[in-house]
Amino acid sequence: MYVNFNPLTWDAPYLVIVGALFMIVFLRANGTYWLGRLISRGAERTRARRMMETPGYQRAVQRLNQWGPPVVSVSFLTIGFQTLVNLAAGATRMPLTRYLPAVTIGCVMWAFVYGTVGTAGIEALGLVWERNPPLAVFLGVLAVSALVVFITWRVREAKRRRPDAAPAVETA
Repeated sequence: MYVNFNPLTWDAPYLVIVGALFMIVFLRANGTYWLGRLISRGAERTRARRMMETPGYQRAVQRLNQWGPPVVSVSFLTIGFQTLVNLAAGATRMPLTRYLPAVTIGCVMWAFVYGTVGTAGIEALGLVWERNPPLAVFLGVLAVSALVVFITWRVREAKRRRPDAAPAVETA
């Protein structure tokens, strides 16, 4: 039996397709989040617990919880990165009051993108790969690099604007 996963060929109204895609990605993302929480809970019973109790780890958890929700939402516009972000959100126990709105926004974006141009983009990348694999790799590296630069820029801007940020210490 052949199952067609290309939503552009499904015989259903557009909003039904987007709704189905939303439910699929919402369940998958939340499953990944809870898997991260289970992994984190299991680590509490090992030597890793000591590391998880350090002030540095606690600060990292606080920062992910502070800046994580926008990262969770934007991760749905990437391929593969979204799974890692949802796993990390669970492992650091991002509160559900912050995670659920962020994942919902991300899932809605993903469903609309995948239900319209997402599959066309994947097919276009496949065509580029067939004709010129180095170009396809270059375009992939370029897209990932652009995402890294964007996220780095946003984090630096946020740190610069944060009122509780310690002023830079100048040395003579």
